[in-house]
Amino acid sequence: MTFLLAAVGILGISASGPIIAAFPSVPVMSMAFWRNAAAALILAAPSIRKNPRAYLQFTRREWFYLLVAGGALALHFVCFMFAVRMTSVAAATALVCIQGVWIALFQSLRGVRYRSPVIIGMSVAILGVVTITGFDLGQGRTAFFGDLLALAGGILAAIYTFAGAAARRTMTTSRYTSICYAVTAILLLLMCLFTGQPLWGFDAWGWLGIILLTVCAQLFGHTAMNHLLSVLGPLTVSTLILLEIPGAALLAALLLGQVVPVGTYLGLGIILVGLVLVVRGQAKPKLEV
Repeated sequence: MTFLLAAVGILGISASGPIIAAFPSVPVMSMAFWRNAAAALILAAPSIRKNPRAYLQFTRREWFYLLVAGGALALHFVCFMFAVRMTSVAAATALVCIQGVWIALFQSLRGVRYRSPVIIGMSVAILGVVTITGFDLGQGRTAFFGDLLALAGGILAAIYTFAGAAARRTMTTSRYTSICYAVTAILLLLMCLFTGQPLWGFDAWGWLGIILLTVCAQLFGHTAMNHLLSVLGPLTVSTLILLEIPGAALLAALLLGQVVPVGTYLGLGIILVGLVLVVRGQAKPKLEV
């Protein structure tokens, strides 16, 4: 059962990039809004039914981290989803998944000392980034700027992870997730209204894309991974999530027929090796004294 759940989770998160690229008729911010709004409503139901009065009772500290996490997640989705439509799904997914390197770097600045595999892994992953962006620069300015957006999305994902970890110290996962998605949806709604992006009026094909993204990536993918945290532990789950990189590249090739330069696949492989070293090397970090 655990193996099946892991397979469903990996397939779900891997489908995110290909689905976004396959439905270009829906604006990025509109798709991101519906993805988060629908997930927030679905995930909030159990928590509200269990204790409706306490659902929105938070301390100032909890509200602070919820707003930081929701804001970072909203900007992450915008950056990543624009990136997927500007560069290849394979490149965008690999570059945004480098968030593990940013997390390790942030922790290092806070005084956490890591073993040499983490440092080596960070260097290897950055080499992979240079490889991909170098080849994409030859594909044109649009692909290169898409790579930069994906990198920004990875940094925002790292901020979201930090804020979420702080919030979950005093909140249940379901309550935190539903409120965080709701904050994200509200911010994306404001962005859509400010920029004039439509929130409805899409054809059946566009709504199908929104539904697939919500169900596959948001509910199946992220929910499965959150559940596996209590079963397999964060280190194993972090390693499993890295399979999103080849998974998204394979789905984009099979379903969308995306062909990328051989150098891009080389960069994907280099990043994957680097991230494995970073994740495995963080098993027992030592705090500097």
